[in-house]
Amino acid sequence: MTADDAYNKSGNIHYPHFLRFRIVFWALSISLTLYPLCSSAQQESDFEEISVLLFIRHIGSIEIPAYIKGGDLYLPVIDLFSFLKIQNIPTPSYDTVSGIFINQQTPFLIDRVNNKIQLQKSVHELKNGDLIKTENNLYLKSNYFGEIFGLDCSFSFSSMSVTLTTKLELPAIKDLRQSMMRSNLSKLKGEIKPDTTIRRDYPIFHFGAADWVISASEIVNGRKDMHLNLALGGILAGGEATVDLNYNSSQSVNWKQQSYLWHFANNDLKAFKQIYMGKLPVQTIASISAPVIGGQISNTPTTFQRSFCSYTLSDYTEPGWIVELYVNYVLIDYAKADASGYFSFEVPLVYGNSFVKLRFYGPWGEERTREQVIRIPFNFLAPKKFEYTLDAGIVQNPRNSRYSKLNLNYGVSRRLTLGTGVEYLSTLSERPFMPFANFSLRIASSFLVSGEYNVGIRFKGIVSYRLPADLLIEASYTRLNESQTAIIAGYREERKAVITLPVRLHNFSSLVRLAASQVVLANSSYYSSEFLISGSVLGVSTNLTTSALFFNPTHPNIYSTLSFGIRLPAKVILTPQVQFSFSQGKFLSFKIEVEKRFFRDGTINLYYEKNFVNNISTLQAGVRFDFSAVQTNISARQSNDISSFQQYARGSFVYEGKGGKMKFSRNSMVGKGGIILMAFLDANDNRKFDKNEQKVAGLDIRISGGKVDRKFNDSTIIISELEPFTNYYLELNRNGFENISWQIPKPVISITVNANEYRFVQVPIKIAGEVSGLVYLVEDSLRIAQGRVLVSFYSSDSVLIDKAMTEEDGFFNFLGLSPGVYFAKLDQVQLSKLGMVPVSPSMVPFEIKPSFEGDQVGGLELLMQRLPAPMYPGNNKK
Repeated sequence: MTADDAYNKSGNIHYPHFLRFRIVFWALSISLTLYPLCSSAQQESDFEEISVLLFIRHIGSIEIPAYIKGGDLYLPVIDLFSFLKIQNIPTPSYDTVSGIFINQQTPFLIDRVNNKIQLQKSVHELKNGDLIKTENNLYLKSNYFGEIFGLDCSFSFSSMSVTLTTKLELPAIKDLRQSMMRSNLSKLKGEIKPDTTIRRDYPIFHFGAADWVISASEIVNGRKDMHLNLALGGILAGGEATVDLNYNSSQSVNWKQQSYLWHFANNDLKAFKQIYMGKLPVQTIASISAPVIGGQISNTPTTFQRSFCSYTLSDYTEPGWIVELYVNYVLIDYAKADASGYFSFEVPLVYGNSFVKLRFYGPWGEERTREQVIRIPFNFLAPKKFEYTLDAGIVQNPRNSRYSKLNLNYGVSRRLTLGTGVEYLSTLSERPFMPFANFSLRIASSFLVSGEYNVGIRFKGIVSYRLPADLLIEASYTRLNESQTAIIAGYREERKAVITLPVRLHNFSSLVRLAASQVVLANSSYYSSEFLISGSVLGVSTNLTTSALFFNPTHPNIYSTLSFGIRLPAKVILTPQVQFSFSQGKFLSFKIEVEKRFFRDGTINLYYEKNFVNNISTLQAGVRFDFSAVQTNISARQSNDISSFQQYARGSFVYEGKGGKMKFSRNSMVGKGGIILMAFLDANDNRKFDKNEQKVAGLDIRISGGKVDRKFNDSTIIISELEPFTNYYLELNRNGFENISWQIPKPVISITVNANEYRFVQVPIKIAGEVSGLVYLVEDSLRIAQGRVLVSFYSSDSVLIDKAMTEEDGFFNFLGLSPGVYFAKLDQVQLSKLGMVPVSPSMVPFEIKPSFEGDQVGGLELLMQRLPAPMYPGNNKK
């Protein structure tokens, strides 16, 4: 066919079949090529790429990329999970991300192709556009991090920041806690040396904080009760002052239920270091059921010396609760109670009195706290160290008994501490004075012995021995004098023995504990024993405890309690428990508790218990919600035919003092302290905040304890809920600012916290100037760059500031100079060793000018030349 044949009568063009195919092929190819570009351009026009500051309590902050579409925020899965140390493995195309969320039992898959997220066995369907894929990441709409993974993200558009909160113990938080505990143990050993020390101040008067609790209970067609509690905390005459007021609608005002205490501490004094006045926290030998009002003076410091061994402490609390261990107000360790509420710690012993305190948190981290003070039976002092404590006061009983106690302790050696003293109680007419003596002996690092003898009253002793395989054997013995009347007890002797063995396998850990005791009464005796196995099986917390009581050896009372703690999907905790009596051959009781988390701070609780012995059935339902400033709870209870209701609300407020304001919280604030940090650019390098200087955001800190809150509007950092009389170490990140010229000259700060007060700390940021230049060797009018040459920098008054070494190309630079006049010169000692001399001028002056961005001075040149060859007689020929 010719070209003319391409035209028909109507003038239309007719293409051959192959030509038509090629045109269609190229058109489709161009369309398919341009479509993704157009689609991508359309997507990019819908999504705006930004950079946000991600802040996570207890971990810190990091700047990450993000996308915004309308009012929705999209966060990068890989960057976020990597920062939280959550295992994540993306495919090469970044269409899916898989990994392990917290533990091996919770794998996850984020699938963009099928628009779904699978966590363990739960599958969550997503909408189109909820996932965004880029060249090197996968972005997820921020609300799904909270709904699916429990990582609640709150975005502030004004500060371009995201605050992530969670009730889970993330791997990053766990690593940080362990790092913090190692740091705290280092503090017990005195290994950290701060750059700056801020000592305590002693205000005459300061109002600090208040805690309040309102609770009410009502029995249908029965009694109604309301209880009010108000605790006030402040500083009076340099000491911690607390007042605790209680009121119950069903009782008249009882002054025994009101408490007040003033505590003064100053470790720099020699004659005494602590004074208590008010209702005293005394530990008496005699049985005293009423409080003691009086005073206590002691030379025992609130600080501590190095840790040298440990003591095992175990107890029970609510199932699933987190228990924190504090030794002398410092967080040392934490543990999670098992399904029965059992927990144990290795308490590090330190020289001096160890003030050991436990703090308990609810299973979702709701800070439903309570505190418990533990007395350790071992008290060691450093060699040749002497401590005393003197108590005196009136017992608040009908007879107003007079009470006093003197306790003396002396460290004979590193292994032996002896103590003695006397206690006096006026109501013991026949023997009001009760002398005593005690000792603590460390035979080896794992073999401890302690004993106490109260003349004519009691002897008690304890032995603790730990074998290399962590097998712990502990035995104690107590014997009361038959004629004594000081201690009210129903027994004459008590013998106890406890064997504890932790079992650790690859994917399984448990604790086996066997305890046995004998109690000798006036005319009889009985035995008791307990065998406990606690551990985690397939992710389920399990506790099996078998107890036996032998009043009659032929008819023992033996029963077992089996408890489980099961964490189900959708934030549900299931805790069943059953008790069976082998002696009676029947079940004694069954109970089950279900907790369901809703929203971020709410919990629904259902509880059922059946007591087969008394034929009592109890059903309880409750709702607990924690607002930012108030904790609330309401519950209804039906026990057989009796119906009742309970409600409570609690909260606190604290005055932050200078640099702060009144702050409301749902957690207890009385008796705790805080720190307010303000970083500023120290333009004139006087370490004081002046009117013309500006605050700086982005200060990155680490502290062993407390709660860190950042105020983005004025760049202030508030650290609350700190333990009083404790030296806290603030570790400031030198490289945490966006400008490299902003530097922290002293990054480690030691500060002692007062109770009921916020310490205000200014952090000066040095604006460092930079100087740079070149060093040349001059030979025959040539300049040769010289590497590894030292350049010294001096102030205008000839004080050496620092030195820098040149690179291979002769270039040198130094960052860290304050505003002022300086001069640079070659290091004379090095030049002498090299056989060199400087070329005039040997000193090059320069000036660093004040600037918020940091001044830079460049172009300095320093020259040197070889020494001339020495002249000897006869060298020159005539």
